[in-house]
Amino acid sequence: MTDTVDRVDETTLDHVVIRFAGDSGDGMQLTGDRFTSASALAGNDLATLPEFPAEIRAPQGTLAGVSAFQVHISDHDIHTPGDAPDVLVAMNPAALRSELGRLRSGGTVILNDDAFDERNLDKAGYAADPRDDGTLDGFIVHRVNMTKLTLDATADLDVKKRDAERSKNFFALGLISWMYSRPTEPTLQWIQQKFGKIEAVAAANTSAFKAGHAFGETTEMFGSPFKVAAAPQRPGLYTNITGNTATAWGMVAAGQLANLPVFLGSYPITPASDILHELSRLKNFGVRTFQAEDEIAGAGSALGAAFGGALAYTTTSGPGVALKGETIGLAVGMELPLVIIDVQRGGPSTGLPTKTEASDLLMAMYGRHGESPMPVVSASTPAECFHAVIEASRLAIKYRTPVILLTDGYLANGSEPWLLPDVDSLPDISTTFTTEPNGTDADGNDVFLPYLRDEVTGARPWAIPGTPGLEHRIGGLERQHETGNVNYDPANHGLMTDLRQAKIDGIAADIPLIEVDGPGDAEILLVGWGSTKGSITAAAERMRAEGASVDHIHLTHLHPFARNLGEVLSDRKHVFVPEMNKGQLVKLLRAEFLVDAHPINKVMGTPFTASEIIDAINDRLLKAEAEA
Repeated sequence: MTDTVDRVDETTLDHVVIRFAGDSGDGMQLTGDRFTSASALAGNDLATLPEFPAEIRAPQGTLAGVSAFQVHISDHDIHTPGDAPDVLVAMNPAALRSELGRLRSGGTVILNDDAFDERNLDKAGYAADPRDDGTLDGFIVHRVNMTKLTLDATADLDVKKRDAERSKNFFALGLISWMYSRPTEPTLQWIQQKFGKIEAVAAANTSAFKAGHAFGETTEMFGSPFKVAAAPQRPGLYTNITGNTATAWGMVAAGQLANLPVFLGSYPITPASDILHELSRLKNFGVRTFQAEDEIAGAGSALGAAFGGALAYTTTSGPGVALKGETIGLAVGMELPLVIIDVQRGGPSTGLPTKTEASDLLMAMYGRHGESPMPVVSASTPAECFHAVIEASRLAIKYRTPVILLTDGYLANGSEPWLLPDVDSLPDISTTFTTEPNGTDADGNDVFLPYLRDEVTGARPWAIPGTPGLEHRIGGLERQHETGNVNYDPANHGLMTDLRQAKIDGIAADIPLIEVDGPGDAEILLVGWGSTKGSITAAAERMRAEGASVDHIHLTHLHPFARNLGEVLSDRKHVFVPEMNKGQLVKLLRAEFLVDAHPINKVMGTPFTASEIIDAINDRLLKAEAEA
């Protein structure tokens, strides 16, 4: 006779938000990433928010060293990593103190009880033990001896105690995987793939994960596990992707679509460095990566590659854009295709290297000396970074101009499921190089005119150096119309300035019209750009569900604007612009369209929540009503 165990009934949830938090050495990013991957394989829709400490190795157990990873999983379409976590896994007192304020009222706290000793409590700034002084009143609290249970699970393994203790994040992952019915096999396979070369480490992590899962299953502490069903998805092949990975893949795709070799000249800077790391793995696609000695060299090498006929990129963040400014201006004058990818972070100066912000828009627009216009494109979701790179590349190639692509730290490190696109659906962005003279001189001889413009696009010819008969002058001094010779004539400078501006202005006819999400004639219009898309979309949906009339538009092209933007903005009673800055798009909209746009600003290193946007709108509407 075989013993049987009745299976515990699962409680079904439509979504849950979980936040893992611990010391920067506790592996919280890896824990969150593995839970996310398992959830993606389970078919959930998801959105993530990794948050890193600013210091490479802050003192252990301190608030400055807390690392967190928030993941929102659901059985339906979602747009954000969640306003407030339902569950907080706190690996030490510093994590609890830093993150408890985010947890929703009545939420669940899971503590690594072993870490709450007097020393760690003191380093976290607790005068009294928060487990006993009422701090956790109003929450469901589970105290688990994760460190001890991990050491017990690995006791028979040939592994040092310190290394065994480091596996406690896998104990936490196993426990949460049981609580939310995540598949275990993908995680176990990943452990072998990741750590298999060091048998003791792989065995310790495997044992800790299994012990955490078994603890949830056998203890009566947690009751029934929960289940979040798969979300309806369009059929196709999906992958879980971060914004930086999508950006790198988009660069490769653009090179294939343009039939050009890809070159990246870059200097490592948070949070853009992963683009360089990912792209360096893809050399089989005709990619060349160059880790330069500084930001200026990175931009200079990319511009040189563009002159040589490559699809050229340089990646950076705000401080790097400032350093690259002179070279970008040179690219404007030389009128060569170059894509500058700015993964924005908090500023000014070094600012908040690991925190997100979207405050480089005005620098992208005007951060060069002289009249030096160039297109500005922005991505709005991690997966959208792929398509945004292709669009920036298309504009750069077609119009022979540098283009700035804006992403940010939230997009760079956040992830979401991505339906791999049909290659045939991607645009053809191929180009042709000039190989023959295109003009004649006064004596009737064939000559090459490097600044003779295309009548439709205003773009100049792109000639590979060394092409016989197409030798031409290049440099930063103002050049003469058509011939490209150095020219200081006032009238010529005015003409060239106007021609460069007209070329960029003309792009407005070559980009999609604005599409309105909503009824189309609502009194309230929400205008966004960049990574605010998810939170604005969620806010608009909630407001409509409560009976409000709300439209939402999200801008991909920030310079030039879509040609119907003024029409969409007109006759609106209220225009709100949520931005992770002090109101940069608002300034542009007011100047361009004379619209009374109202800013909703957040500059705290963290993305908007939908609730913050709704509260700000309601406060403004109440104020406007009182003033009327």
